[in-house]
Amino acid sequence: MAPVNLAGRRVLLIVSGGIAAFKALELVRLLRKSGCDVTCVLTKGGAQFVTPLSLQALSENHVYQDLFSLTDESAMGHIQLSRSADLVVVAPASANLLARMAAGLADDLAATLLLATDKRVLVAPAMNVRMWSHPATMANMATLAARGVSFVGPDVGAMACNEFGAGRLSEPPAILAAIAALLSAPKPLAGKHALVTSGPTHEPIDPVRYIANRSSGRQGHAIAAALAALGARVTLVSGPVTVSDPAGVKVVNIETAAQMLAACQAALPADIAVFAAAVADWRVTGAAGQKMKKTPGGAPPVLDLTPNPDILATLAAAGPQRPALVVGFAAETHELRRHAEDKRRRKNADWIVANDVNPATGIMGGSENEIHLVTAAGIEDWPRLAKDEVATRLAARIAQAVT
Repeated sequence: MAPVNLAGRRVLLIVSGGIAAFKALELVRLLRKSGCDVTCVLTKGGAQFVTPLSLQALSENHVYQDLFSLTDESAMGHIQLSRSADLVVVAPASANLLARMAAGLADDLAATLLLATDKRVLVAPAMNVRMWSHPATMANMATLAARGVSFVGPDVGAMACNEFGAGRLSEPPAILAAIAALLSAPKPLAGKHALVTSGPTHEPIDPVRYIANRSSGRQGHAIAAALAALGARVTLVSGPVTVSDPAGVKVVNIETAAQMLAACQAALPADIAVFAAAVADWRVTGAAGQKMKKTPGGAPPVLDLTPNPDILATLAAAGPQRPALVVGFAAETHELRRHAEDKRRRKNADWIVANDVNPATGIMGGSENEIHLVTAAGIEDWPRLAKDEVATRLAARIAQAVT
């Protein structure tokens, strides 16, 4: 492995429970060898496998364990501890700690630090293969990725439980390389303002009913997180979603298309605009002020629909406040390429990210996406990827285009 120079950098290392915790000792040794200052936090589970004295001897720093320690709080409060490092690393990250991170719990020192930090977080999962592949763990990983958490591993291999598969903690040199990559990663979008829309819009029929769609907001939120990771100042205008807000991003919550347009216009000027939201095409004219009642034997109400404002076309129109790069989305169920190319021309967008949202694909509301990037140069067909990976690749392409 090539020498790594992390002189002057500070890492907060959280060691959670699991037999793989013994590898944290080697990781601390490698970090110190690279010149990095390491402060360790040891959970109760982690202390079943490694001792505070071992971590302290290798890190040459005090090891923190107790959220309510009077001596630790007087020396360095947990809020300061959570923000004093350049990077927070969780290695190993147990299934339990991942679940608590995703839920936003603060029931011990490690979880509280992760909730309070304003720095990048790198997670190295380690658990039994069945725990790793469980839908709950996959959902927690998707939630964390949408918030901007980075991951290394897990690897595939033999485990202490005599099973074989994915879930093995990455080796310390691989984790060190991931740490070095994050700490030395360039910020090509520093100084740029990115506007991102995400999620569905809800167009009211009456006070309790509305017109909407199946968008989860996962892709838009992941794009906002990826742009922020490259240094952009990001404004995320989001419809009603259940995914968590990305870290380090300004979020403006709206419900209707008209509100989304107003929020986008208020956020201008922007250098980059990515319109990933699934905006309702129509709204009800004169939505009822009271709940419409169903009468026995009565005919269903007739809804008078009117077109919603076209947010993409409005903000992509030529003018002094048009962003330098405007990226629209096209969710199609048939003739995807033709409709996407037509949409790019009609709406004056620079790029269109097209995807097939036919229910059989599982893309709308799912954790994966398969996109076709439509530009003036042609169409690029991307493989099916996790939505956070799509976001990372798209953010990199955006950085190339505007810098």
